[in-house]
Amino acid sequence: MSHATEVPKRDDLMWPTLRALDGLGGSASNRELDDRLGTDMELPDAVLEVMHGDGPQTELSYESAWARSALRAIGAVETSGRGVWSITEVGRRIGSADEVRERVRRKRQESRRREPESSFSPGTADAPEQATDESWKSALLDTLREMPPDGFERLCQRLLREHGFSQVRVTGRSGDGGIDGTGVLRFNLLSFHVSFRCKRYSGPVGPASVRDFRGALAGRSDKGLLITTGRFTRDAEREAVREGAMAIDLIDGGELCNLLRERQLGVVAETVERVERGFFEQI
Repeated sequence: MSHATEVPKRDDLMWPTLRALDGLGGSASNRELDDRLGTDMELPDAVLEVMHGDGPQTELSYESAWARSALRAIGAVETSGRGVWSITEVGRRIGSADEVRERVRRKRQESRRREPESSFSPGTADAPEQATDESWKSALLDTLREMPPDGFERLCQRLLREHGFSQVRVTGRSGDGGIDGTGVLRFNLLSFHVSFRCKRYSGPVGPASVRDFRGALAGRSDKGLLITTGRFTRDAEREAVREGAMAIDLIDGGELCNLLRERQLGVVAETVERVERGFFEQI
């Protein structure tokens, strides 16, 4: 397949999504599916890294979420847990891109006859989970980027403590080699000394940031954790796990939002998520 020059649209992603699910053993997470689509469709990094609006998700992630919604509407896929999808027997029996397009076309016609706003239109109650996540995450990321640097560092300190870290210390702006803080994570009988860097970015974070952080860690920590409100490029993700170098764990803006929601730090999970701006102003 030739390299695509622009992000594929949702209708063009339906058949590749079924093929990807089948190739991944019948089930996969959102991220696994997006990665597999990028590989199977030979999409270059320049396409994979196009953001949907101001983020936090990419355009491919946004379009593939709608493709999965369409596939679920025709019974070709199902989701049994948050962000985990599986192919059904109906999906396995679909034999071509033309067939899946035709099934979805008929379903859309039926939906339009039943109600003016169909389940395939953005903004309706049946919008895909990943797409409906975008609103509260965007509001949260805007709030995080408005925080003063020391406030954001304290927030990351609090988040690490909530996830089991001890002795979490923020170094502040003391010129500590690019390290914003340190902590200890105990796992069974072992303890790991972890250094972290937390930066508020709105755009992509490239491999240079990972290499610079790794250089600051030399001989000082067992693990490194790089946290950002932006999104890591594919090259940055590859650099983080480069063979022969210390592995760096990455938390991007989308995952940071999920972690804050999980611990209810400034995010109240009601019928829909609501960002509590006062929490971030007082931290």
